[in-house]
Amino acid sequence: MSDKSSWINAYIPELVSKWQDSCHDVKWVHNVGDVDLGDCLFFLGSSQIASADILSRNSHNLVVHESALPMGKGWSPLTWQILEGKNEIPITLFEAVPGVDSGDIYLTDIMAFEGTELIEELRGIQAEKTLSLCQQFVRDFPNILSYAEPQNGSATYYPRRDKKDSELNPDESLRDQFNLLRVVDNERYPAFFEINQKRFVLKIFPDEA
Repeated sequence: MSDKSSWINAYIPELVSKWQDSCHDVKWVHNVGDVDLGDCLFFLGSSQIASADILSRNSHNLVVHESALPMGKGWSPLTWQILEGKNEIPITLFEAVPGVDSGDIYLTDIMAFEGTELIEELRGIQAEKTLSLCQQFVRDFPNILSYAEPQNGSATYYPRRDKKDSELNPDESLRDQFNLLRVVDNERYPAFFEINQKRFVLKIFPDEA
């Protein structure tokens, strides 16, 4: 299950193909209402709320989230942590239950960055780790269920980001705002700044030379 507009859709066919090669029956949907009965439902790049009825259609409902839960629940955790200056960011596969990012944890890993990756590179590393966790869960199922651990500690929450969050301050240096430039999307939510009440868009690309 993924949103129709999610960037991770470019990577999901690889996951579907590998599972089909292993003789699993796979269905990929973009609307929670189209979820069928099954063993495992993976929510990847999905912003849709799944009701108790939807969750009951599969024995296990899995989510991959880019933080050390219960810290960093909510929206765009990878982006927020890049903005915080972090270069080692946890990624967690856990059971979806009613309540925000609150289910038992099955698997964790670390995404390691050099500090210069732009959004496409960040997404590539995130996708690689996401697919790896999903494949490991299925490969080790059902024994993996015995590894479930409840979330412990105080929860923190990240708010949802908007296009306005891509605004640069023209009076600050590029170096000081480089992490913001790393996480903007040149097409969907590009960096911008305003001078004399006029807006300017700034797009960033790696030098391929």
